[in-house]
Amino acid sequence: MAKRPKKTQKSQAKLQDFVIVTSAEDLEQAKDHETLLKNNDIPAVIKQQDEESADTSGFAVMVPEECLDEAHVVIESQDAYDDFYDFALEDEDEGDFDTDLFEDDF
Repeated sequence: MAKRPKKTQKSQAKLQDFVIVTSAEDLEQAKDHETLLKNNDIPAVIKQQDEESADTSGFAVMVPEECLDEAHVVIESQDAYDDFYDFALEDEDEGDFDTDLFEDDF
């Protein structure tokens, strides 16, 4: 049973090398960020935060400290893409597009 504490200490040491790159309100959003980072060859883990240990409750997405800058770029790029896509859809929904222009009157 001596191996069990070593494994726990080893995993805690590994997690201590990780830093928070972003926080998510729900597990689904955290998993989306984790998948995005892993698809870009950045190791990532999710850690649940409690209200007592952090300012807010939710989930922390963590990466190794040496990957922090790259992880920020990947997440910010995806967020900018999502914002652009949402903006484009809002414009399409709000526009007074006249569909009668394309109807042929014969």
